[in-house]
Amino acid sequence: MIRVRHLAKRFRLYRNPADRLKEILLRRPFHHDHQALADVSFEVPSGQTLGIIGHNGAGKSTLLKLLNGVLLPDAGQIETGGRITGLLELGTGFNHDLSGARNIDNNGLLIGMTQAEIDTERQSIIDFSELGNFIHEPLKTYSSGMVMRLAFAIAIHARPDTFLVDEALAVGDAHFQQKCYRRIRDFRAQGGSIVLVSHDLNAIKMLCDRTLLLDHGKVVEYGEPERVVNVYNYLVARQGEGNALLNGHAPGATHSEYGTGEAVIVGVGLIGADSGASTVSSGERASCRLTYRIHRPLPDLTAGILLRDRFGQDIFGTNTRLLGHDLPCSPGDWQIDFDLDMDIAPGKYTLTAALHSEENHLETCYHWKDAAANFEIAGVRGPLYTGICRLRPQARSRQMPGLLTES
Repeated sequence: MIRVRHLAKRFRLYRNPADRLKEILLRRPFHHDHQALADVSFEVPSGQTLGIIGHNGAGKSTLLKLLNGVLLPDAGQIETGGRITGLLELGTGFNHDLSGARNIDNNGLLIGMTQAEIDTERQSIIDFSELGNFIHEPLKTYSSGMVMRLAFAIAIHARPDTFLVDEALAVGDAHFQQKCYRRIRDFRAQGGSIVLVSHDLNAIKMLCDRTLLLDHGKVVEYGEPERVVNVYNYLVARQGEGNALLNGHAPGATHSEYGTGEAVIVGVGLIGADSGASTVSSGERASCRLTYRIHRPLPDLTAGILLRDRFGQDIFGTNTRLLGHDLPCSPGDWQIDFDLDMDIAPGKYTLTAALHSEENHLETCYHWKDAAANFEIAGVRGPLYTGICRLRPQARSRQMPGLLTES
């Protein structure tokens, strides 16, 4: 459990090291203050996961260091229950001249494990890290992925009550990332609290119960992950317009709809070729239809769609620029259909639409409309399958003579 109230942290920044001495001797400031965090409050109950998102420099890593006790706050309170461990920066607390085995002892003691706990968990740590004989080699011979394997293995075997995870997992290979995320889910199911910092918005949506959006050290949004991620997408779009800080709501904008308004989306829907409705079968051809209005000539106009599942996970997205389709650019009302085979699993989905310049909405966003329409996949045409999408496989088999020999 973690409870944070009105947390604040400020750093003194100097242009060069000599300015520190000049400040002492001349008794006048040679620094400028950087407010890394200001009035940050949230709670993480036992058994829940909090995701923290925001652009680089928003204060995410500073917040984790405060929670872990690496830094002390200038103001506010942090209440925690039990042991806190985690991955802050890759390689933190390691001696790269020592072997992986020696670093298990050193790092384990550093994060609060007793020597008895380290001795008990040592083989489990080695097995989980999958480093094999490399565990006896110096860390300076390790790749970044190998260092991450060892760091995660030690931290999760420290049996913490709260686990902090920074972007360190991003350097691992796909197999080990999946292994780590499975272990994180198990840890949460056993009542552990997790604070996850990531730029992987799908991971935030899938793993987190609540999400905190930071911008310039301030809390912009706090709540249900998909809603907070939508605000983050708005924030990113606003950066391209020279307005990175979102305080409350910009004029005419909501959590799910924003843009310059030079072109606007009037209607969005999905229509099955056979059903004629928004409920279609998996494998049925369907049209994602956008009706939009252009207010002035826009020669670089791009229209796009994004399909998301019930968890808010991005399933598929495309746009006219990626498809090589030029849109009419003169003022007036227009319509475009994206025709595609709905080879996705049964369930409920949302359709997001956007009008922007270039290849994505990060350039100039004319209109972004999140969850503009709902549709459902009901039933499957052809062979049943599991997972999110159908890849239309074909099975082949043949005899392999001589493969099995008599003993």
